[in-house]
Amino acid sequence: MRKLLAGDVGATKTILGIYTAEKGPREPLAEATFASSQHPSLAALAGAFLSQAKLDVEDACFGVAGPVIKGQATISNLSWRIDQAKLKKELRLKSVTLINDVEATAQGVPLLDTTERHCLNKGEEIERGTRAVIAPGTGLGEAFLVWDGARYRAHASEGGHADFAPANPLENDLLNHLRDRWGHVSYERVCSGIGLPTLYAYLKESGFAEEPAWLAQKLAETDDQTALIVEAAIKQKTQLCVGALNLFCSILGAEAGNLALKVMATGGVYVGGGIPPRIITVLERGPFMEAFSRKGRLSDMMSRMPVYVILDRRIALIGAACKGLEQFSG
Repeated sequence: MRKLLAGDVGATKTILGIYTAEKGPREPLAEATFASSQHPSLAALAGAFLSQAKLDVEDACFGVAGPVIKGQATISNLSWRIDQAKLKKELRLKSVTLINDVEATAQGVPLLDTTERHCLNKGEEIERGTRAVIAPGTGLGEAFLVWDGARYRAHASEGGHADFAPANPLENDLLNHLRDRWGHVSYERVCSGIGLPTLYAYLKESGFAEEPAWLAQKLAETDDQTALIVEAAIKQKTQLCVGALNLFCSILGAEAGNLALKVMATGGVYVGGGIPPRIITVLERGPFMEAFSRKGRLSDMMSRMPVYVILDRRIALIGAACKGLEQFSG
């Protein structure tokens, strides 16, 4: 039985699974999650997994957190450089396919059922309309799906690295503050796992609210400031964290709307990544959908677009498996 190694390769973690066409992309024969930074390369990590799984595979498909050009990729926010041909030799496989990780997420979107997505805006879905995917995780990924006459096909994008466009005076000041530091300010800089602490620091420096001593100590001690800020906003209602999270949601909504406009996402907008499922209550409150729909003369059209949060945290892995298993039927 021919077996496929599939992976969701991110800067923070990598999830790998082994699949067959008979069982499909939702039933792996083996699966494991690894801390990406603890391995020198994808080849080393995948080799360790295959030794552990004790299953022979012939092919592989990896969704990777970065642009894939001519079979090569550099993982954003990680030092790995991945070469499709080199990886094929190192793992002794018949074929290796690299795709962008949010393209992999998009591959999995048509398989989602109603329990695996949370509706933020019911809207009016147009059958076979283009679908957009935006995914704030460690970075900010974007992709879209187009109906080709028989099925949806996923396409990658690096729109998360496009220029951040402020929508109000607070965001104008934020842009000027960050431009002095970095020059170019992308949406990923302010709307991702690496972006939320940036928003928090800006609001703190601007005098938006006082930072509690207990929070300052915890932030200094943690390796994951984003998770701490989210928790303090939702559970402790800490004013500085609430402000940062509301600002995050407003920026995310605006960029989700920008992407929806650019691809005319009448088939729906899907918000993926690791952050949105943890902040659904905040996304539902207003800033996100207000910013999403606030598009001048096209605001009414935007308000009719369906918007969902993807709840299945394995969606990119499932999508990579879908892409890899396609060749088994060819």
